[in-house]
Amino acid sequence: MASLHARLRAEAAEAPAPDTGGEASRATQVIAIYGKGGIGKSFTLANLSYMLAQQGKRVLLIGCDPKSDTTSLLFGGRSCPTIIETSSRKKAAGEAVQIGDVCFKRDGVFAMELGGPEVGRGCGGRGIIHGFELLEKLGFHDWGFDYVLLDFLGDVVCGGFGLPIARDMCQKVIVVGSNDLQSLYVANNVCSAVEYFRRLGGNVGVAGMVVNKDDGTGEAHAFAAAAGIPVLAAIPADEDIRRKSASYEIIGKPGGRWGPLFEALGSSVAEAPPLRPTPLAQEALLGLFSGDAVGRDVVLQPATMEDMCAAATLARPSLEVVYEGSV
Repeated sequence: MASLHARLRAEAAEAPAPDTGGEASRATQVIAIYGKGGIGKSFTLANLSYMLAQQGKRVLLIGCDPKSDTTSLLFGGRSCPTIIETSSRKKAAGEAVQIGDVCFKRDGVFAMELGGPEVGRGCGGRGIIHGFELLEKLGFHDWGFDYVLLDFLGDVVCGGFGLPIARDMCQKVIVVGSNDLQSLYVANNVCSAVEYFRRLGGNVGVAGMVVNKDDGTGEAHAFAAAAGIPVLAAIPADEDIRRKSASYEIIGKPGGRWGPLFEALGSSVAEAPPLRPTPLAQEALLGLFSGDAVGRDVVLQPATMEDMCAAATLARPSLEVVYEGSV
């Protein structure tokens, strides 16, 4: 693993030049997408990866969520065998894992799921680490893709889910959020992690934010401005999008109603430089919302022992014996 970490750090140091709207300085952009569970990362990534492939790019989509739902939209609701379960099964049979066992494709998009353990039967973060170890054995660094997109949970804080940031396994991070406190809290935590590892010498930056289910209230845009990151796209809270997503239909197709939205997102993702964000303090984060929405005007009242016991309590004298001269 030491050589893997060294190679990943060296690659991540070759981040795209901070400008210019032109081609990225590396052949492959490795981008980690983070967000609160259920906020729409998989929806965003499936449509983004599909659109990029239709534009002639070679795209690898890797699901790093134990739910293994990143690729379900891409494959019309079908689940694909995960790296974790396939590795366990092949190991028990004394066989080696092959690319065709874990990587599948549709219309130019290559996709795989790392997977994770069942509830109570293991650490999801450790599963992520094991999955990337296996990808290294399968020749990850020799694969020829324009984009490698990693789908990570942002509201799980154990080490494996922070792997791309902590070990410079990507050049940049994109956060997906909405106009609600919990998703922006997660986005802010991801920005904090990026800033923490930058102070330790890391190279990963935040390319920007995708606002999903945007209802126009503006909190997500205000957060992005305060954190010093751009909004790469705002996907509206539209019934057509909700219905098609629920039926596992790709909407990011050239010529379709939502095609221009994902075409623009693809360009923004490609060109956005990795920035050093400015995470918000908790009070500043709450300040993005009205007091009624977040309970900012609530006063914390300390509890008493009487409250805890649901009755009046008597002060009992201590039986401790203190000997003279022992202090």
